[in-house]
Parts: sequence; structure tokens; C-alpha cells
Amino acid sequence: MTRILIVEDEPSIALGLVDDLRLEGFAVELATDGIAGARRALTERFDLVLLDVMLPGRTGYDVLRDLRRRGVSTPVILLTARSQETEKILGLDLGADDYVTKPFSPAELRARIKAVLRRGSPDDVAVHRFGEFEADFGRFELRKAGEPLHVTPIELKLLAAFVKHRGRALRRSELKRLVWHDDAHMTDRVIDTHVANLRKKIEPDAAAPRYIMSVRGIGYRFDG
Repeated sequence: MTRILIVEDEPSIALGLVDDLRLEGFAVELATDGIAGARRALTERFDLVLLDVMLPGRTGYDVLRDLRRRGVSTPVILLTARSQETEKILGLDLGADDYVTKPFSPAELRARIKAVLRRGSPDDVAVHRFGEFEADFGRFELRKAGEPLHVTPIELKLLAAFVKHRGRALRRSELKRLVWHDDAHMTDRVIDTHVANLRKKIEPDAAAPRYIMSVRGIGYRFDG
């Protein structure tokens, strides 16, 4: 059964989420502050974390930053009352897979959860080497000089799409189909943010990329 950790301190929202997702057939656990949420996400296995941004103890941003720094690649959806795009981009930069702005409908959140879970792992089980890097899609792992490198599930899925179509310019609409399965909520700006985050991890100089090339008026091309 798919396990979801909800980290939310507002009782009415938290209990509503627990009841709704359990009715959908998920195994749901609840933490009501950032400290407990971080501890459980670090020590237990979950398939997805719903993480509120404004939490007592530690903010959702702090929790997310800690999870990613310590190599936890569990998909994370941020729950935020902040609608500014800069706040959303900050969450994506820290390694969030998606975000939902409060107030949200239960149907929208369920759709977002299912979309993130559906992304899964790359279609082709293979190993691809470029430069100092080795992308092992069977193990769902990226290594640099033989050492595992932290990447989020979305970043590795994005890399898999680039590798599969290396040498060919991919439009953002194609990346949306290949990585996000045409998720209607996925915008060009968010795709660009994920590409930028992946560049930071595999490019010697992200400002002058060697592997993920921008193709003006089209999208991106992988030359690794």
C-alpha cells in the first residue's frame, strides 16, 4: 500500500487530508510540526510527503532542504498559502516535486499526488556514462566519479528523457509528456526550473553548459 506522510499543523486541514486520502486507499501518517516531520521522513519509508511550508519547530523549506542534503529522494509536494511565483520556485530549487497553493480542492490535491506517483522510474533499464557521471536507471541512481550524487526523482526522470533522446532537440511540450505525463499543472517555467537544477548538479559550469544545451525557440538538447 502506498504510504504518505502528511506534515501539517492546522488540525482541520490535517484531519481532512488524512480522512480523504485514506478513503482513496493510501496508508497515511501525520506529523504536526517540522521537527517530527523531518524525523519521520528521515527514518521511515514513505512513497510521498505532503509538506506544509509554515510549520512550528522548523519550516517546510528547512525540512525539505535537510531531506535533500541527507540523500532522501522521496517525492515531496509542498502545501503553501503563498501564491507568489518566487516562493514556489524556491521550493522547486530545494528539491520539491510539486506544490499546491491553499486553499485547494481535495480533487486537485488527489490529482497532483497521483501525477507525482505515476511518474515513477525511467522506462528503460540501462546505464549511461558521460564525463565523470554514470546514470544507472536500473538502480535509479546517478554517480559522479563512482560516488552516488543526490538527485530528485524528477531530475533523474528528466535525465532519462534526455539520454533516451540525446542529440535531438526536445520541446518543453515533449519533456512535459515524457516526464510529467502531460500534467496540466506543469508550466514551462517549472520545467525550466527543474532543468536548471539538474544543470547545477552535472555541469562543470551551469552558466556555460556542456551537456544540456538550450536550443533557442525550441527547448533543450542533451549532448552527453
